[in-house]
Amino acid sequence: MAATVEGQDRVMATAQQIVKSLNTSKDAAEDMIMIFQSFDNRLSSITDLMSGTKIGDCETDSRFDAAEKIVLRWESNSELSRHSLPWEDLPDEAAEYLSAVDEILQLTEDLNGGGGSESEIMDRAEIALQMAMSRLEEEFRHILIRNTVPLDADRLYGSIRRVSLSFASNDVEIESFDSFGEIDQLGYCHERDASLGDDLCVDLISPDAVVDLKEIADRMIRSGYEKECCQAYINVRRDVLDECMSILGVERLSIDEVQKIEWKSLDEKMKKWVHAIKISVRVLLSGEKRLCEQIFSGSELIKEVCFVETAKASMMQLLNFGEAVAIGKRSSEKLFRILDMYDVLVDVLPDLQMLFTDEPGTLVCSDAGKLVEGLGDAAIGTLVEFENAVKGEASRKPIQGGEIHPLTRYVMNYLKLLVDYSDSLNAVLEITVDKPNHLLSDNRHNLLLEDMSLVAQRLLLLITSLESNLEEKSRLYEDIAMQYIFLMNNTLYIVQKIKDSELGKILGDQYVRKRRGQIRQHATSYLRASWSKALSCLKDEGIGGSTSNASRVALKERFKNFNACFEDIYRTQSTWKVPDAQLREELRISISEKVLPAYRAFMGRFGSQLEGGRHAGKYIKYTPDDLENYLLDLFEGTPGNGIQHHLRRKST
Repeated sequence: MAATVEGQDRVMATAQQIVKSLNTSKDAAEDMIMIFQSFDNRLSSITDLMSGTKIGDCETDSRFDAAEKIVLRWESNSELSRHSLPWEDLPDEAAEYLSAVDEILQLTEDLNGGGGSESEIMDRAEIALQMAMSRLEEEFRHILIRNTVPLDADRLYGSIRRVSLSFASNDVEIESFDSFGEIDQLGYCHERDASLGDDLCVDLISPDAVVDLKEIADRMIRSGYEKECCQAYINVRRDVLDECMSILGVERLSIDEVQKIEWKSLDEKMKKWVHAIKISVRVLLSGEKRLCEQIFSGSELIKEVCFVETAKASMMQLLNFGEAVAIGKRSSEKLFRILDMYDVLVDVLPDLQMLFTDEPGTLVCSDAGKLVEGLGDAAIGTLVEFENAVKGEASRKPIQGGEIHPLTRYVMNYLKLLVDYSDSLNAVLEITVDKPNHLLSDNRHNLLLEDMSLVAQRLLLLITSLESNLEEKSRLYEDIAMQYIFLMNNTLYIVQKIKDSELGKILGDQYVRKRRGQIRQHATSYLRASWSKALSCLKDEGIGGSTSNASRVALKERFKNFNACFEDIYRTQSTWKVPDAQLREELRISISEKVLPAYRAFMGRFGSQLEGGRHAGKYIKYTPDDLENYLLDLFEGTPGNGIQHHLRRKST
């Protein structure tokens, strides 16, 4: 009996071994068990003996075989392998491939740490996974490259220009201080208030591709291949951002290279920088952050690392250019571009801090903050240097005709632009120690600077320095009368620039009134210096008698001297230039009111004593109407020839 039982056990064990050794699918194992049962009913219990983990092992092995076969097929099948982008060309096969990867991943997770035959399967699974990850990394890279949306720079720049045109308040170009160009005839537009609209949120990758990229990234991260996935992403996207910088006109330049660029070229680069940093932060980096969050949503660390490593290079390229400008040679023409750069960086800094929130990105935000300070220091340093240049400008050549000095044009147009940056300048002046908070010692207006904004203080000091310089330059003219014409022309130009711009609001009506009073004082001084000698010829003193018996010799000398004085003034002052028509007319009226009544009265008293004598026309050359007409030629800037015509007519 015992022998019988032992024999049955051996039969059962043999059957079990046969089924197990077949290493086949669950259906095939069940078919084999049915064959054994029909052969001998004693084998009916094999169903129970073969159930559980043994059958499960067969099923697991079978599923792995199927998944492994799909992975291997992609590597060996030339038809499939030459499709570099299956997710676009073969969506069904791609889905099958991902399912196979999922199957292998699940198997490795279930069998992790097993031994024996399980260890053998694990080895095969790891090899299959390695092949799959290599394939997925390649597909990931190709999808990124093929589906990158080109940067539409024209659209972005066009949006900025449309917005900025409404803010471009001045058509003045600031050239080098040394050149004193005719800057009020040229154009300078600043776009400091330009902003990007909300509609400029762009897709950097086509939306359909983002789904595929996330599918691949999830599996690579789950498989422990997150480093390879991140590196593929960073390499591709970093190159894309580099290309975007090039499209936006931002070159990769060293500090030395930037500082060697001549001004007109540098001005263009600074202008492009202002646009580029706005577009980079508000559009490109914002879109890059959103893309990382979509593709790597399963890992906070990975999406942050990918974003920072992708965006850092292009951002540092922009910041390095800004640093080169900030530490570069200071010159007056750079101030407005520096302030543009300062303004836009202050504007986007909060956005930048929102983008680079974690530890890896703190360096970018820190460097941006330092650049804000550096640009502010550069702006104030440039302004101080400009103030010193205005004080020390020592050109010794008088301006022909007493016209407006180029220094006056340059400084006032410069200040007219500077007012538009009042908020920015006030902000940077607040953190500097160089504050002119003392009483301005000036007999002309005696204003307390501490009652004004910091920008107003600097503007007033600059104008005062200009006026002091102009007083020095007026002494270059030997003719005292011309000194006052020069001062009138330049003071009036200053007043007009103040009145016609925001400078008037800052300096106030009282300042303008005092300056107009100064012009009237100059006019009075001009009349005294220019016409006193001529008017002295028309006085009764020294005639040598009463009206009826005055010395004819003395009268002839008086008329002769007056004619000589008038002709000299006419010949000289017709070449002087008073550009402002109203001032020119007011001066002529003032002269007429002084000279014509005196001449008319003198002729009325003494003219009759000479008119009947010999050569009377030699002494009484002009009627009062003649003089009035000749006065119209004064201050036109061209030699007057009215007197010569008059004398030729009389001699004829």
